[in-house]
Order: sequence, then C-alpha cells, then structure tokens
Amino acid sequence: MLNPQFIKDEARRLGFIECRISHVEPLMEDSDRLRRWIADGMHAQMGYMAHNIEKRTDSALLVENARTVVSLAVNYFPGTVQNPELPQIAKYAYGADYHEVVKDMLYRLLHRIDEHYGKVSGRAFVDSAPVLEHAWATRSGLGWTGKHSLTIHPEYGSYIFLGELIINLELEPDQPVADRCGSCTRCMDSCPVQAIVAPRVVDARRCLSCLTIEHKGSFDTSVNLHNRLFGCDICQDVCPWNRKAEPTSIGDLFPNAALLEKTADDWLQLSEEEFDILTFRSPLRRTGYEAVRRNAALCNK
Repeated sequence: MLNPQFIKDEARRLGFIECRISHVEPLMEDSDRLRRWIADGMHAQMGYMAHNIEKRTDSALLVENARTVVSLAVNYFPGTVQNPELPQIAKYAYGADYHEVVKDMLYRLLHRIDEHYGKVSGRAFVDSAPVLEHAWATRSGLGWTGKHSLTIHPEYGSYIFLGELIINLELEPDQPVADRCGSCTRCMDSCPVQAIVAPRVVDARRCLSCLTIEHKGSFDTSVNLHNRLFGCDICQDVCPWNRKAEPTSIGDLFPNAALLEKTADDWLQLSEEEFDILTFRSPLRRTGYEAVRRNAALCNK
C-alpha cells in the first residue's frame, strides 16, 4: 500500500486546503438514506438525483479498477460580502464557476500523480457526476457532515468546494473525524422556510437554494424567496464553525463586484446579451437569463 504524502503535498501546492484518502467500497448506509430521500420526493425537480443510484453509491462502477477516492477541498470564502439589502447571491457564485476552476486543479494534480507513481488510471469529479462527495469527504476525515448536510472542515468551516480523484492506486487511507456539531441546531433554526427537516436532511422542495437555481418555470406570486437571487447561505452564515473562515487565495474565486452590486431593478433591466456578458464564467449561467429575472422580480417585492 502506497504512502499518499506526495499527493497531499502536491495538493497543498496547487491550492487545495485539504486532501484525504478513502478506500473504494460501496456506501451502503448512504445508499439507504439517498433512496429514502428520493422516495419521499425531497429531490423536487432534480430528477437526475434518482438516476444512477448504484453508481452514486459504488464508485467502483464509475472508474474501472478503482481502488482509492482522493477527497479534496478548496476554500471559497470571499474577502467581502454583499450589501444585505441587495438581491443575494450565494458566496460560492461570487467568482468564476467552480466546476471549471476546481476540475482544472484536479487534473493538474492527477497529472502530477501520474508523473510520480507511474501510469495512473483515474477520473476527476466536481459535483457534475454521480458521486456522493460529502459522504466520501466524511469517510476520509476531511470533515464531518453538518446538520445542514454540508461538509464542515474543522479549520475552514463549510465554505468549501469538494472534488474527487477516483484512481486505481492502493493508498493508505485516512480515518474519519468526530462529528463536532453537538447539540447545536442554529442552521436548522435559521432556515426561513424550514427546509432542514431533520439533521442532515434537506427538503429541496422548500430549500431557497434549490428553488432559485433548480426550479423550472414560474413561481406562484405568494412565494417568498427572502431576497435570494441565486442560492442561499443562511444556514452556513449562522454556523459557529464558519467564524474561522478566511478569504480564499484562489484568484478565479475572488468576488466579481459587477455581479454583487446590482439591485433587483438592475437585474430586470438587463438585456439577454448584457446578461451573457456579465455572467461569463459565472455559475449564474446555470440558472439562465429568464430564471434570474424571475427571481429578481420576487426580490423586488
């Protein structure tokens, strides 16, 4: 079994704040939880969550001869935050699209692993394939799963992007860390729509992040988005572990002031061409012009 220290050192050099190792094996308990969550309809319009459940819970089906999951974290906490009176954008979307930024970092790390250990077979994943990233992060000891269902790193909190390399090398695994949420329920108590229906169980049908990003079509005029334009950070903002958060050092993730300074009227007055220019490389592209305008109209209430 190989020592993964080279990989951990290279990960730090590339800008990851943490790198932890797990053996590839079926995630049986997580599979049961996922199936119950879907059976209860809590995935809302995210129909893709009901697909490829076997692959989501057994990474050996994703990568041939997979032996190891390398779980990695990137800090995205911004140095500045929006005026709370403006339509709110989740902090992860302040800068460039993390799918591109983190995946590029992952492939650079995979290249260095290949150079060091010899020919390595593997794939990189960033929230765009059937991988239970929080389950692997918890299993590896990168952090623990908070009651808001996000991974909490003991030093950086929960404002982190997760990525995985699933590779065919046998590496010495790390051990999980203790759940340190204790009796705290601030994230659950603070959600204005009570979307965290039980510890680590989020009902996407209520969640403001899911509604503003994943919901297709119009909203009933009675819907209150609580001034959320894209995503929601309320449950993270109140988490005591995020008091330790420090600004990211990744330049591509620095806040884009042009996005953060707009009023609801500004968003409504943008042409589609102006929107495309403004949101170049931004996660807001995922929701699209019409949906952002739909959200802005409710922020303007």
